[in-house]
Amino acid sequence: MVTPFAPDGSVNLDLAARLADHLVREGSDGLVLCGTTGESPTLSWAEQHALFAAVKEAVGDRAALLAGSGSNCTAEAVEATAEAAALGADGALVVVPYYNRPPQEGLEAHFRAVAAAAPGLPLMLYNIPGRTGCSLAPETTARLLDLTNVVAYKAASGTTEEVSRLRLLCGGERLAIYSGDDALTLPMLAVGAVGVVSVASHVAGPQIRELIQAFLAGDHTLALARHEALLPLLQALFCTSNPIPVKAALELGGWPVGAPRLPLVAADSTVRERLSSILAALRPT
Repeated sequence: MVTPFAPDGSVNLDLAARLADHLVREGSDGLVLCGTTGESPTLSWAEQHALFAAVKEAVGDRAALLAGSGSNCTAEAVEATAEAAALGADGALVVVPYYNRPPQEGLEAHFRAVAAAAPGLPLMLYNIPGRTGCSLAPETTARLLDLTNVVAYKAASGTTEEVSRLRLLCGGERLAIYSGDDALTLPMLAVGAVGVVSVASHVAGPQIRELIQAFLAGDHTLALARHEALLPLLQALFCTSNPIPVKAALELGGWPVGAPRLPLVAADSTVRERLSSILAALRPT
């Protein structure tokens, strides 16, 4: 979920609560707060806690709430994950440490420390090498499965091979694998993923839910049709750094979520015009 900002740059908690309620009503089974899309690198701890409290009050138990608690500092990730559990999160999204590029032994030790900090909190490991500079190997993930709270995996390496290798090494039922890339949702479902941690659901939640439900029900023709209809939007939402385009798309739809915080910038006119045309074509006639 994006983090809405008021005109003065502060977190708009009222709008965050209303947006969270809207996303759940549009078909999201859960919400990830303070992830990449939520601009976690530019949020203070106090802002993150206030945001979580506002959204939790808005959605109650109608959706699972996952807190982004990853960091490239293990001590910080441990503290954030423990705090997520204390705040009543249903789970935590823990990204592979970024910038310092640890070896696999370091990654394993990092995730073990995070898991131990909140043994009753379900964890979704998040592999996105394009942003972090290193990749969590499927073999390392498999070794982590002796930790009972490691239950899910967000696959954002840009390849379906990651899903297949994880299923072969971890078992088809032990680890719930989610696509971390909207455009790869259907291909990843085809090789064993169970859903998507979606950016596009901000503006196309019902269509994405229908795609997944159609595939799981065996109606692959309908799933493919929905995938193809959504593809222009999915490509446009990642034409520049996320969440620049999705914030623009929300504003075009009447949600004044504000521009991203620096060093990200607002979408330019070319991006906004592209999104406006695509969103108009997706609206029911």
